[in-house]
Amino acid sequence: MNKPGTADPLHVIALNSGSSSLKFGLYEVRSAQVTCVVSGEADRIGQSRSAFRAAGVSGRAMCSETASLHTPQEVVTRIARLLVDIDAPTPNAVGHRVVHGGPALRRHCRIDDAVLRKLEAAQTFAPLHTPAVLSVIRHAQTRFPGLPQVACFDTVFHAHMPAVASVLPLPAALRAQGIQRYGFHGLSCEAIVHQLAQASAGRLPGRLLIAHLGNGASVTAVRNGVSIDTSMGLTPSGGLIMGTRSGDLDPGVLVYLAREQGFDAAMLEDLVDHRSGLAGISGLDGDMRTLHAAAGSNADATLAVRMFCYAVRKQLAAMWAVLDGVDAIVFTGGIGEHDAAVRAEVCTGLSSLGVRLDEARHRALVNPISSAGSSCRVHVLPSLEDEQIARHTAAVAAMD
Repeated sequence: MNKPGTADPLHVIALNSGSSSLKFGLYEVRSAQVTCVVSGEADRIGQSRSAFRAAGVSGRAMCSETASLHTPQEVVTRIARLLVDIDAPTPNAVGHRVVHGGPALRRHCRIDDAVLRKLEAAQTFAPLHTPAVLSVIRHAQTRFPGLPQVACFDTVFHAHMPAVASVLPLPAALRAQGIQRYGFHGLSCEAIVHQLAQASAGRLPGRLLIAHLGNGASVTAVRNGVSIDTSMGLTPSGGLIMGTRSGDLDPGVLVYLAREQGFDAAMLEDLVDHRSGLAGISGLDGDMRTLHAAAGSNADATLAVRMFCYAVRKQLAAMWAVLDGVDAIVFTGGIGEHDAAVRAEVCTGLSSLGVRLDEARHRALVNPISSAGSSCRVHVLPSLEDEQIARHTAAVAAMD
């Protein structure tokens, strides 16, 4: 295996699994330089009309089709066929985004039988995500035999948060079982830090807030490139209001539902992960685009959008206090990157802290989108999680 920095690059397949989607890419990794060869996504896996798309350098479309992709195994097989069809370089390793490794897995690592057992044991921490990624890992091991398979964890970026942020106010016996604040969207946060460092010759903002806003949403406080606090907790269900996830709730709500309404654990999990958030508030959908379209005539859709912006604004202000001031705010994720109305409402709500947008730069998406008189810079940057997966996978694979 060639080590990064030698003449020959490593070629890494990055697989980013969702509950019904799978993003993928083939990346060339040479030292710190990561170049995309081809990237794409399979969407609506398991439905009758799944979508499969792929694009090459500069976004040039290579494939766009509707097919019946019933399982992750079929998607992995389709990706392998695509790489052959376009005569792509032979991959050297496969990297997987893993949302939660539980208390036993806090470093990016090569996947072996022991790691798989630990991932299986940690499924309860992220039941929306881990079963899907385990399926993809097993299929990738079969389809790409002999290649190193590497687990890249969203929790690693937050592994060194101080105790004041990571410890939950519970008895020691429970904390000893790994019940703590882990934090998520770590690969996205790393990608933001990497982009900012590249743009400023390594001079990072000392006090940075990252608002990853999408179907899952979180705010992270970063000091000198290191996570010191974040809004998600033990699981990716906590923190901000999300598409179908409730975010933080008074724990008494769950006690009430269990005691008075007869909810068991499965019913509570279904409620907070699948029937709450924007979808629960609006009664329509968890997709912000649908809610914007309905907001003019539907009061609940309007309320859902306002509550989301309100929650993001509150969390950014709280993290502002954690950092004792802010040098830069970055919006990323599907909503953060593409929803100008949400960004504007959130930043307007932070005007008392001196945050000001430049309307022309905001409309044109020219960074920074903040005005010259703003108390901090505001940026919009892509969440390049797959590049981070490739970078970490190459580093782990090269150590073998």
